[in-house]
Amino acid sequence: MPVRAVRRDSGRSAAERAPVEPKRPASLDLATVEEHDLDHEATFRRLGFVDLDLSGRSADAVEFEHCRLRGTDLSGTSLDGAKFSDCLVESSNLANLRVEKSSLLRVRLSTARMTGLHWVNGSLRDVTFAQCRLDLASFRFSNFQHVVFEGCNLSRADFTNADLGGVRFTDCDLTGAQFSHAKMPGTRFVNCSLAGIGGVTSLAGAIVARADLIALSYTLAGALGIRIEDEDADRDAART
Repeated sequence: MPVRAVRRDSGRSAAERAPVEPKRPASLDLATVEEHDLDHEATFRRLGFVDLDLSGRSADAVEFEHCRLRGTDLSGTSLDGAKFSDCLVESSNLANLRVEKSSLLRVRLSTARMTGLHWVNGSLRDVTFAQCRLDLASFRFSNFQHVVFEGCNLSRADFTNADLGGVRFTDCDLTGAQFSHAKMPGTRFVNCSLAGIGGVTSLAGAIVARADLIALSYTLAGALGIRIEDEDADRDAART
């Protein structure tokens, strides 16, 4: 796999542009569990979900538009064909949320607990994950466009067969993350922990900060069957 240096000031392609921020409504009505519980084909517009317990639910084709979720618990809930557009998700619990064939469009998620999130075969466009706990999350077969992960714990996350072209990971822990068969042209890693990642050969076309390359080199060498020797240790052994 050829490795080439990239100038920091060389500019970014259109695929690497920053995510578009959610369009915020002038006002929000306060949602309640009694009137706005999750149900099949429910549509929620311009609502604030604050400190609500929506855990353990199951619903298909739910839509959230211009909504804000703060301190809301969606842990263990299952959603199929859900749509989130122009939404803010803050300090909420999405641990073990299972979502399939769903979309995020102009969404910002910050300080959210998302351990074990299952977002499979979905689409994410103009999305920012900031300071989120995403360890053991799965994004298998999902399509990413203009997506940024900032300061996130993504240890052992699964991006198998995902299209990550142009995604940016900054200050993220990706220890043991899986990238097998992922598409990664223009994917950028800055100040990230990349130790023990799987599918390292899928990083063809990715951009890695120089400081991150040392840890990555050991994983890459292992994947290619390259044995790394310590020259000083070899000399000491030869003298004894």
